[in-house]
Amino acid sequence: MNFLAIETSTEACSVALVHGDEVIERSEIAPRRHAELVLPMADALLAEAGLSREALHGIAVGRGPGAFTGVRLGVSLAQGMAMALDVPVVTVSSLEALALEAPEDDGAILSVIDARMGEIYVAAWRREDDGSITLIDRERVDTAAALELPDAAAWHVVGTGWATYEAILRQRIRGSIRSADGARFPQARHVAEVAARRFRDGLAVAPELALPVYLRDKVALTLVEQGRA
Repeated sequence: MNFLAIETSTEACSVALVHGDEVIERSEIAPRRHAELVLPMADALLAEAGLSREALHGIAVGRGPGAFTGVRLGVSLAQGMAMALDVPVVTVSSLEALALEAPEDDGAILSVIDARMGEIYVAAWRREDDGSITLIDRERVDTAAALELPDAAAWHVVGTGWATYEAILRQRIRGSIRSADGARFPQARHVAEVAARRFRDGLAVAPELALPVYLRDKVALTLVEQGRA
């Protein structure tokens, strides 16, 4: 199966192409440049593989949560390409893609994205024997100070929320912190990894049913809230 995967929900802009058993990718940390980068990245990957867009069987996309503009861009591009090519779409949680950046062992995984305005997007996962991960706590937006997590003996923490709220998160995590990396972002190669299984399992949807997930509706603090912050 040939399909493109797009992930633009955070500062990282990335595209991956699954071509049979091969995965190739482009990724760049490029805040506010996603719109100019993502389609040229996709075209470069297709050219490298010697494929046309018409050779694609599907599109996968990171559905959020993350930056509102980035999530909207990725999902809109996936919908538009899929409609033009008459192929289905698989959406993948950006928190799930981020969690796959963690080391592969029996430690629980906390994926945490800085959501600004004093909040984080967060979810907890466990890794299965086949390398996939399973959600062990709901995806949500929360403050670091109010975070409640399931019990686990050891944790891997990945994402920009760690870079911003390390001191608070250390107090909230029960169990040892086996690794922590605040410079990790969701990547299209991991969107592709999850999507490949979902395509095989028949879980792709029509483009118009591929929807973003924001987890919150508010995009900015009011002036009063800014004064209290």
